[in-house]
Parts: sequence; structure tokens; C-alpha cells
Amino acid sequence: MVIRLLFGTGVLKKAQSLQKEGASVARTPAELASECEIVFSCVYDAAAVHDLVFGNEGLSDGNGTMALFVDHASIPPKITQEYAARLKAKARAAWVDAPVSGGTGGAESGTLAIMAGGDAADIDRLRPYLASYAQRVTHMGGNGAGQTTKLCNQAIVASTIAVIAEAMRLAKDEGVDASLLNEALAGGWADSVLLQLFVPKMSSTDVPVSATVATMLKDLDAAAQLAQFNATAMPVSHTAQQLYRLASKQGLAQSDVSQIIKALS
Repeated sequence: MVIRLLFGTGVLKKAQSLQKEGASVARTPAELASECEIVFSCVYDAAAVHDLVFGNEGLSDGNGTMALFVDHASIPPKITQEYAARLKAKARAAWVDAPVSGGTGGAESGTLAIMAGGDAADIDRLRPYLASYAQRVTHMGGNGAGQTTKLCNQAIVASTIAVIAEAMRLAKDEGVDASLLNEALAGGWADSVLLQLFVPKMSSTDVPVSATVATMLKDLDAAAQLAQFNATAMPVSHTAQQLYRLASKQGLAQSDVSQIIKALS
């Protein structure tokens, strides 16, 4: 299998190790789409996805070789549906929204969970490729369904991280060693992967960034917009959203999400 990569000029060095393994580098998205039947993308937000697909020399400007575009970004479901219809009309290529959960650790270990929206046949075609970095691929429905599921994931994760921060602050304020909470609560009803991961992070002063406060706030904002569209009550997620917004206002936007605990100081 030939791997074709697209990198901006500022990050070409990141491609060097893959080039040694036989990958080649495309100069533009259109060039990439002209040589690949399936294109996988993982960029930051809806604006970045738009520029990649529909911008100058974007994927949709290819010669028609690209038949399937896979979007691993987390963007609003309604925008996904709009983009999918536009790509089909302009380039006759199908769109699969395939946001992921599991973080950088899951990507490195090949254990990501992927929630996919799109045609079932297209997703089945992708499964052998996705299996190289995901342990689970669930077809959730048509275009936008994968993104909706990701927003559900983010609402659960963001709210859980927020309440862990609150619990640790309560423990600290009462003079209890909060760094022991994950050990003390292990095996009980409050235990979770997030508890075991974030108590040590929130107890540390030097935390590598795996997901930023800004990224989580972006997704919580998207969830709030979808909830408003559907008249869905999400009081817990709304409260968590305000904590992340407060942390961002306090200069923590590019910090790891664990550092929202500083907003409670």
C-alpha cells in the first residue's frame, strides 16, 4: 500500500520518518485527492476542514480520483451534513464523519474508539484501515451521526473532568490529600478511567498537554448549539461549559484540560 501525505511547509520535518518508510508528500490537497481514492483527515475545527476540502486547491478540486473522504475532526453535525452534500455535488465523493475518542495514548496504542456517520458500505470499506489505530468502529447512522455521538462523548468527559476538579478542590480545602482520591476511590462507584487519569494530572504542576481547555470548550459550545437547535435540556453540560469558559478567560485556554482545577482556586 502506498501512503500519500499532505503536510504544510511548516511541518514537513514530521513527514521525514514516514517518507523513509515509502510515503510520499503531496504539495496541495487537490494533488492528494487526484492520487488517492480514500483520504483521511484530522484537523482542528470546521474552518480547517472547510479550507482543506473546499479552499484554494482543496480536495474537492481534484481530478475525481478521490471517492471517499474521512473526517476525524470534531465539528458540528449540521456543518458535517452541509459539507457532505457539497462534496458529493462538486466532486462526487462520499463523506464519512469519524471522530475519535481515546486521546493521544489511544492513538499510539491503536485502541481508539471511532463513532462513524455515513453510508454503511463506505464504513465497511474503511474498517481494515481504521483497525490500524482503533479497536472499535461503530456505525451510528448517516452523515452527522458520528459527530453527534462525539458531542455526547465530550459532554460526558468534560462534565466528569469538571466534577473531579471540584472534588479535589473540596478535599484540599478541608486539608485532605487530594492526590490520594483515585487510590481511595478505586473499585468504588466513583471510580473511572478518568478519575485514575486526572487525579494525578491535577495533582501535578508540570502536565504535558494532551487535550487543551480550548479544544474541550469548542466541543462543548458545539454541543450547546445542537441542544438549542433540538430544545434539549443539558443543565450539567451547560455548567461544565461555563467552567471551561472561565478557565479559558483566566489564560488556561492552551493548557491541558486537567488544569481547569486552577479556575477553582
